[in-house]
Amino acid sequence: MRIIGGKYRGRVLTPFKGKDIRPTSDRAKESLFNILAPEISGANVLDLFCGSGSIGLEALSRGADMVVFNDVSRESLEVLKKNLAMLNVTAKVYNLDYKALLNGLDITFDVIYIDPPYKSGYGREALELIAQRKLLNTGGVAVLESDKPFEGDIPALVRYDERKYGIAYLTFFTPD
Repeated sequence: MRIIGGKYRGRVLTPFKGKDIRPTSDRAKESLFNILAPEISGANVLDLFCGSGSIGLEALSRGADMVVFNDVSRESLEVLKKNLAMLNVTAKVYNLDYKALLNGLDITFDVIYIDPPYKSGYGREALELIAQRKLLNTGGVAVLESDKPFEGDIPALVRYDERKYGIAYLTFFTPD
């Protein structure tokens, strides 16, 4: 795992050891950031279910003003903290259930990346909370990574794109 663009390009990130973590592939990450390029510079970003922080760190490397990281796994956050220290950057890091975090936030975001455990159903629930709480700025983008195409609708969010990279689907939403 590495940073693929921006200020920290080429820096190798501390990987998470274990079978429960499924990092976003470099190919999917590169495509994601090619799509999000206009939104990243100066953005407030939420990396929900952040794991080792690869997506949020990539956003910081590419000019995001602020990234909020959250994961329920303490082991994941230990890896994230090593990566933040290696890059010498600071960020808001939370160790909360995603519902508690989303219900407690008092800021809004330009980009929200949602990468829950596959088959958990947390992605849809997170999108519904994001829409209900209006956590996504006008013109902002929420991206859900999952193992299957997204079905159905989310009130107050418009699904405008979906792409497949290996086993991962990236589905893009913006406020209605």
